[in-house]
Amino acid sequence: MGHRMRRSTALRWVAAGATAVTSAALLALAQPDALAAAGNLSIGAGADGSSKASGTSYGNVIDGSTGSYWSPNGSTGYVSVKWSSATTVSSAVIVAASGGGSINSWRLLNADTSGVLASGSGSPGSTITFASTALKKITFEISSASSAPRIAEFETYADGGSTTPTTPPASPTTPPPSGGTPTGAWPSSAGSASVSGTIKVSGTFDGGMKTYCCIGDGSQSESQDPMFSIANGGTLQNVIIGSPAGDGVHCEGTCTIRNVWWNDIGEDAATFKGTGGGTSYVIGGGARNGSDKTFQHNGNGTVNISGFYLSGSGKLYRACGNCSSSYQRNVSIDNVLLNDIDMVAGINSNWGDIATIRRVTLTNSSSAVVCGKYKGVPKGSEPSYLGEGWNDSNCKVSQSDVTRR
Repeated sequence: MGHRMRRSTALRWVAAGATAVTSAALLALAQPDALAAAGNLSIGAGADGSSKASGTSYGNVIDGSTGSYWSPNGSTGYVSVKWSSATTVSSAVIVAASGGGSINSWRLLNADTSGVLASGSGSPGSTITFASTALKKITFEISSASSAPRIAEFETYADGGSTTPTTPPASPTTPPPSGGTPTGAWPSSAGSASVSGTIKVSGTFDGGMKTYCCIGDGSQSESQDPMFSIANGGTLQNVIIGSPAGDGVHCEGTCTIRNVWWNDIGEDAATFKGTGGGTSYVIGGGARNGSDKTFQHNGNGTVNISGFYLSGSGKLYRACGNCSSSYQRNVSIDNVLLNDIDMVAGINSNWGDIATIRRVTLTNSSSAVVCGKYKGVPKGSEPSYLGEGWNDSNCKVSQSDVTRR
């Protein structure tokens, strides 16, 4: 198995999930998102754009709700936020709903002048920041995508943005609750919750920063059950996972794992199993005490990891190289602090995997490989290591993206 974060990640395929208290699926929600970030200038603004798919609306990207979305008629298009007078903006977050296509390239435009504020290939991994600009209209342009994306929110901010916590504000020695720049600080537990079997999540499960324990034997055995199993579209947040944790967390489709901390990685911290495309998110949180992989990607689509802290493990991410089904997989890694690890991301170049890596800080990891290429093989065989990649079609990372300490 570059940019400061807030409660929503740029181009996040939003998901939600529940256990003890089950809520309706996120896409069925009609009320504004309770996690809507403070200072979002888009709330109360206007919106327009290019084509729109049946049943969608431009206004859905400025309503503060991740339960509605705009989608273009095809794989390209644009949506804009507009104001009646010049408004100063210096950052944006694109929040996308699950079920749409994966964006391959995009631009953020000053619609008053047609100037490009920011651009990128693949999904932007976090808050998009740019030079502070006074404008009446800002446009998110989708230049290329696998199919029609679904944009739930187009958030805009006057500054770099700030995390809106779902728990009390953090002290200087406590890690940020929903992303942000990781410091290596570990959260305090708010209590204990006994686990006797896999907890099924099918909405939003908020653990209130309690420690959930325990399941499995702490070994590398792949036959162990997960502590949490997240259904497609589910969210697991504000949880400390005790040791042993079995096979950690399973994402059965696309999911969001926000502010989750693994005291001991065990077999894998989380395994992404969905085969319906789309993007799953790991936002904030941390893990320690692992011997091999932290995040295992068995399905297809994209895994987006941001604001994460990892200490003492083999790899942050590994695209499965010998699963029963072979897929092209993508990973986006941004703003992470990794201590005492061997590799940031391992991908299978022969299957077309792509790793986009930005703002990585490595400590006590002088020989760590940043983007390792493997040759994926059929189940029952062992993938062969091909070497490290830099600035190529599979490994979209530069030396300047990595800080070693």
